[in-house]
Amino acid sequence: MFVIFFFLFILGLIVGSFLNVVSLRYSPEKGLFNFHNLSGRSRCLHCGKTLRWHELIPVFSFLIQKGQCRSCGAKLNWQYPLVELASGFVFLLPFYLFGHFTFHFSLFTSVVWISVFLIFLLIWTIDYRLYLIPDGLNIGLGIIGIFWILFSGVYGSDSAFLPPGLSRFGEFQGSFFGSYAGLFGLRQNIWINHFAAALIGISIVGLVILLTKGKGMGMGDLKLLAALGLLYGWPDVLFIFIIGTTVGASASVALMLGSARRWGMKSQIPFGPFLTLAAVLAFFFGEQILRGYFNFFGI
Repeated sequence: MFVIFFFLFILGLIVGSFLNVVSLRYSPEKGLFNFHNLSGRSRCLHCGKTLRWHELIPVFSFLIQKGQCRSCGAKLNWQYPLVELASGFVFLLPFYLFGHFTFHFSLFTSVVWISVFLIFLLIWTIDYRLYLIPDGLNIGLGIIGIFWILFSGVYGSDSAFLPPGLSRFGEFQGSFFGSYAGLFGLRQNIWINHFAAALIGISIVGLVILLTKGKGMGMGDLKLLAALGLLYGWPDVLFIFIIGTTVGASASVALMLGSARRWGMKSQIPFGPFLTLAAVLAFFFGEQILRGYFNFFGI
């Protein structure tokens, strides 16, 4: 078991290193997975020196070099080790989902959610740097969402194949917020539920864009919440929006008070990372978050 655990984590570190290349080399003009753009040798972003193999070992090279370029001494971006470590832990999701790693239908569930979380990492890094979310990432999430609806509809009665809280689709299940989902309706049909969630996501962000004249959110956020609606369903998409907005608003307040700049945050904050963070929190702690909220207010 430890060997599999270790292998998956190392594989995750390697994939995380590739995600760094994709996100840092991405530009709207060249596209997301442009072969010519991604195939070149890695270089220092400051001095342009071509990096050798021992300078490209995920996490360890950053630590050994003390976060500096060996050639020019410039500080390296903390994105490198953080994304690599996050990707490593993402590849351990099967152990969270099933307590073991099995090569049957549960493998599909693992691949789905590993892919989703890796896309989240790309959204975090690209949106933070460029204030945009590539259409390819939102489309990818939407396609995964449709496959997930098909899979959940066929195998939803067998809890061995689905994450905790999604043992079947019904009045109280099929939602990462557990029994609280039954309070919001649309539980009779999984297709209606998830496509309605996508439309509701479009409506919510569309209204925000209209009211703020595009200053609060953008079209990338609208497409992202629509894709999350297809993937998570209703009412999860509503809670994801609320949690993301709450965390994002808190970060904005910190920025206005000046503390965020001290930590190197920008004067503007993209919303995509907060939506995906909320989606991650919903996946792991959805029901606990709502239970804590209702208990706090004595409901």
